[in-house]
Amino acid sequence: MEPGDLLKEWNIRSVRDMHVATKRVLVRSDLDVPLDADGAVLDDARLRAALPTLQHLRQQEARLIVCGHLGEPKGKRAIKDSLEPVARWLAEALDCELLLPDDCIGDAASHLVANQRAGQVVLLENLRFQPGERTNSDEFARKLLDCCDVYVNDAFSTVHENAASTVALPKMTPMRSAGLALERELEVLSKLVTGPEMPYLAIVGGARVSEKIDLIEALLPQVSSLLLGGQMALTFLAAQGRETGTSLIERDHVARARHVLARCAERDLNVWLPLDHVVVTEFAPDAPTRVVEALDFAETDFAVDIGPRTVQLFTELLAGTHPGTRSSPRTVLWNGPMGHVEVDRFSAGTWSVAKAIAQTAAHSVIIGNETAAAVRRAGVTPLLSHVSTGGLAALEFLAGRQMPGIAALRGGRR
Repeated sequence: MEPGDLLKEWNIRSVRDMHVATKRVLVRSDLDVPLDADGAVLDDARLRAALPTLQHLRQQEARLIVCGHLGEPKGKRAIKDSLEPVARWLAEALDCELLLPDDCIGDAASHLVANQRAGQVVLLENLRFQPGERTNSDEFARKLLDCCDVYVNDAFSTVHENAASTVALPKMTPMRSAGLALERELEVLSKLVTGPEMPYLAIVGGARVSEKIDLIEALLPQVSSLLLGGQMALTFLAAQGRETGTSLIERDHVARARHVLARCAERDLNVWLPLDHVVVTEFAPDAPTRVVEALDFAETDFAVDIGPRTVQLFTELLAGTHPGTRSSPRTVLWNGPMGHVEVDRFSAGTWSVAKAIAQTAAHSVIIGNETAAAVRRAGVTPLLSHVSTGGLAALEFLAGRQMPGIAALRGGRR
């Protein structure tokens, strides 16, 4: 499939096909990045992903206006959620003068856009300072519309939400398109759904079965092998009737986990659960740890990571050297850490899986914010095929749910 073919199938324009010279182009970018204690950008992966679209539009001599959100201020102004650190980062990366009004709408924003000079970029202040963003308000969208002739959505992480900047606004803007980052995300994830290279191995971890069960069920007809780790794997162990100590289990999802395991057995699908865990008796960063077999949990054991036997198992499955596999995978999907990665001591399993994936020749796709952060900390990002900027959006896309922000881009004109 050539670049742009998928968008054409979906009747969506690519930003590459838009005539934008001298036009006011409003780009909905993904600007929600973590900040350190001093307010500086801590992880710039999403901002770097936004650059190709912004640079393309500047080269096309568009009058560029960027918008997005940071944090969750819930419709109220909050200094800690200001986009000022993002503005500094973008100004340096784009090597331009960047103007930041005190709000995303109102007199200051309108004045800067109306008087924007060639080469200047306007970054509207945090969209979520306005309650109308979260409620998909037409009134708020119309105020944003006053700032643009062309609309570009390049924020994949928000396309599953009914928000004014991703749904109401593009529907009001005849000239609308997908940005380069959004286009890339859709192409990569769509291939996982419609035509992944086989064998296809999926690794699903993280904390909550309730957040992953739809993805797991959607993967069952597609994958060759399914590896389950992280805290949510303990719910599956509980579904097998095993003791899990004081580990966090979603009891109301044990029956559904049992149903998933039964479906795997019916399909003769290899599903691999942890063989052992690193456990503590009290969750604390300096708590003493020990390794227990999956069958040997004591009443006070709390699982914080997968154990060394599980790391070896997952590594062999990824390398294609395990007796239970016929060949190494050609496609690997990974979502969700293997342990409580907020504590470095409990991150060894997650980093080991990241390095094992990086050593394969497979087309590797990483989704989820924690998982993306883990591969960057493990230093293997350049060795992976695609690290998604979307967390919940990617999960919902792969689970087959409708994406309001994608639907809103359909149609339109150049």
